[in-house]
Amino acid sequence: MLRILCFTTLAALVLGQSPIPLNQAGQGQGQTRVIGGSVSIPNAWPWQVSLRIQSGTCYNHYCGGVLVKKNWVLTAAQCVDGTGVSVVVLGDHDLAVPESGKEQYIGISAIYIHPSWRRDLAAGNDIALIRLTSDAILNAYVQLATLPPLDQVLAGNTACYVTGWGVTQNGGLLSAQLRQASLPSVDYATCSSSTWWGAIVKTSMICAGGAGTAAGCSGDGGGPLNCVVGGRYVVHGLTSFVYSGGCNTIRKPTVFTRVSAYLSWMQGITG
Repeated sequence: MLRILCFTTLAALVLGQSPIPLNQAGQGQGQTRVIGGSVSIPNAWPWQVSLRIQSGTCYNHYCGGVLVKKNWVLTAAQCVDGTGVSVVVLGDHDLAVPESGKEQYIGISAIYIHPSWRRDLAAGNDIALIRLTSDAILNAYVQLATLPPLDQVLAGNTACYVTGWGVTQNGGLLSAQLRQASLPSVDYATCSSSTWWGAIVKTSMICAGGAGTAAGCSGDGGGPLNCVVGGRYVVHGLTSFVYSGGCNTIRKPTVFTRVSAYLSWMQGITG
């Protein structure tokens, strides 16, 4: 069975002046973790997964993801597009501490990137599916996410939370423990206005935050935006990009891929 043998905290790279992805790719891209939030209660978000890349004997966290079926994980395209992600870890809370009986390490059998993904964050379609080599075991620590209905659009100021192991401050290091931050949704008209994100934001995206306090950041890419709808948490978004001048810049909210816009594509892949 695969085990994480070490935990590497990687220094964030210099941020540029354009939207940046939230994976932990190479030079010129930022690394992130939740900014302005707090450590979550262990396994409070049991559909959250960690995508790992092997480096020697280590399996280092690279991106987040969401368990949507027992053998399927949803994540951002940027997280699996030539990155070498090879293992999915379910039920994890602290990346640096083995959590026997909670963690499940499962290999990857196939990756399906949205056919319209062009490695251009502003163009959207930052979404991918990972087929696992075996089914996850559902229990108190590992659960399937609830997804929204087809094409449902969140109302502005819906209560949402971003979760991930990304950096806790601009230029910081990865968080060992899963963190969460409150990011109320921002309606499209506001987010696409000239003083916010402008035309960079598309209708296939969701904005959340923008107050200049809390935000997703590098390392959070591909993880969920968990929104309270009908009294339960629904994964409405996948963390995609932030402002390169600083993850928690005012009027530059974290931008997520809108899951409800891609349900038909997902159904066509997973059956």
